[in-house]
Amino acid sequence: MSFLKKLFGLGASKALPERTEPYEGFEIRATPYEEEGKYQLCGVISREVDGVRREHRYIRADRFSTVDDAIEMTLFKGRQIIDQTGERLFAGAAD
Repeated sequence: MSFLKKLFGLGASKALPERTEPYEGFEIRATPYEEEGKYQLCGVISREVDGVRREHRYIRADRFSTVDDAIEMTLFKGRQIIDQTGERLFAGAAD
């Protein structure tokens, strides 16, 4: 039944708080979601490239008992991705 609920949007969880943080010319948006009673690490890194807003969504297997912990770790992971990838994050992005 859980699969059907997800498929048809039944029993959808309430909207969770999001938080945005600028970092090194990028914007990191923490967008955790509830999964099996925990909060899943999920975020979006965005930046304007050649006049076009580009986004990179990342989801990790990490789950947390509080939404605040999920937000903090999502922002941390976003900073880590930017530090490791930098400008290459959107290199070769198609229009």
